[in-house]
Amino acid sequence: MASIKDVAAEAGVSVATVSRVLNDHPSVSEDARTRVLAAVETLGYRPNAVARSLRTDQTHTLGLVISDVLNPYFTELARSVEEEARALGYSVIIGNADERPDLQDHHVRTLLDRRIDGLLVSPTDGGSPLMLDAVRAGTPMVFVDRWIPGMDVPVVRADGRSAVRDLVAHLHGLGHCRLAIIAGPAATTTGRERVEAFREALGAYGLELPDAYIGQGDFQAESGRLVTEGFLDLAEPPEVVFAADNLMALGALDAVRARGLRVPDDLALAAFDDIRWFVHTDPPITAIAQPTGELGRAAVRALVDRIEGRPGESVTLPARLVVRRSCGEHPTPVQRSTT
Repeated sequence: MASIKDVAAEAGVSVATVSRVLNDHPSVSEDARTRVLAAVETLGYRPNAVARSLRTDQTHTLGLVISDVLNPYFTELARSVEEEARALGYSVIIGNADERPDLQDHHVRTLLDRRIDGLLVSPTDGGSPLMLDAVRAGTPMVFVDRWIPGMDVPVVRADGRSAVRDLVAHLHGLGHCRLAIIAGPAATTTGRERVEAFREALGAYGLELPDAYIGQGDFQAESGRLVTEGFLDLAEPPEVVFAADNLMALGALDAVRARGLRVPDDLALAAFDDIRWFVHTDPPITAIAQPTGELGRAAVRALVDRIEGRPGESVTLPARLVVRRSCGEHPTPVQRSTT
């Protein structure tokens, strides 16, 4: 493997000149810069990233702490983060919090110890003294999908409220009046926001959201199953269950099928966070889709802005309702050719 001394010899310059070229120092002449870059290409030289980080105090590494790597939404988010970071010259180290605040802080602490340049986090709860200390210490940070209220950190997220309003309007138009929700953890901003948005949207049509129609989930499939079983045991079960994330929706579907019932004939089902699997269920599930890839890319750009001394701004992108057939919708007729 070629060394920096080999590059200097090939280019006919000093080792210090090679170092200045590789660090984009303005004092190098164009002739020397051209020869050094040609030597780097010829020899296939790759700088030692660890040594460079010690000299520049930058590792060109981002940390990403996601809430649950098994959730397809966060898996797709992580992929888009990694792709955008790579395009901007950064690597990504990922930590999976598994919806546990203690594990989240473990990953945050580990990433900070590894001298990452900045941190992307989807918080598992509403407070973390460790992250607050990191922000106060000057660590560039961006929240993605979820956020911690009161903390001065840019937030990149989707507008779930307008999409929930669209969903309720759709359900009301289908004639449904008894609508229930499987809520996410109240400690998370998305958990609270989706319940509030659902209640407000129902109120616009004169519909109430009784306590019996609010089931507390944890963004995991098992909680969706248990909450749905409770709904089905009510003297007056709901007509529709809206699961506040995709995994809880799959758990709800399991509960319905375990009773020998069918969606949507016996219970309609809708979900927040569309996933590719939903088109393959029977029936395909009506869902709110977030622009997951765009969120990941926007979060990386905001974080890199902060790292490089530019103001990283909060970003809110639109979510959209994807209508399928799990709420009693009529299938779209297939247009057949007359030729």
